[in-house]
Amino acid sequence: MNVCIAGGGKVGMYLAQSLLAHHHKITLIEPVEAQCRRLADLLDIPVVCGDSVSYDILRTAGVDQCDAFVAVTGSDEDNLIACQIAKQEFGVTRTVARASNPKNRELLHTLGVDTVVCGTDNLSHILEREIETNTIRQLLSLGGGTASLNEILLPENFKYAGKPIKDLPMPGDAILVSITRDTEFIIPHGSTVLLPWDRILCLTQDDTLYLLTEEWGLNSL
Repeated sequence: MNVCIAGGGKVGMYLAQSLLAHHHKITLIEPVEAQCRRLADLLDIPVVCGDSVSYDILRTAGVDQCDAFVAVTGSDEDNLIACQIAKQEFGVTRTVARASNPKNRELLHTLGVDTVVCGTDNLSHILEREIETNTIRQLLSLGGGTASLNEILLPENFKYAGKPIKDLPMPGDAILVSITRDTEFIIPHGSTVLLPWDRILCLTQDDTLYLLTEEWGLNSL
């Protein structure tokens, strides 16, 4: 996943480190030059020095190539504007903004930000869970954002094709709810075999979705 993060403070740096550990491609935007140099040296990623509400800076950061844009500056107003530019001018599929003031959460969402986060502890997991790809799509958020129901489309080169579910790695708390194969609806059991192009409904908790897709080789798709 290609992600641009606006804001290179503690929250932005933590988020970048967490996503890098999960093998995502990260670009940071930070207005303070000294902090830009520090982040570039520490994280070894592209860091664009400038204001995240600038069209030219977002273009330089390659926002038009991003799967997600995340604004975690200390200004709720700047986070909103940056997300609006990313979505409206550069066509970013998913925008995520940090709201320092919880009272602004609903406002940011109403004005076009896809996901608004007040806390920061689970920001990386929330981001990964919110991003829809050709392979994985979140259908429903449950338990106050601690769990989700997801649809997983198994690719043509699925490495566990033809193997029964009981022999597949199943990390963390994950439950396969159903399988749709062409027009056939299947309730999965341990002996059920998975095939390419199966659509699986999967209930996962917290960051288990990432662990599952990593084990199944879906993250690079």
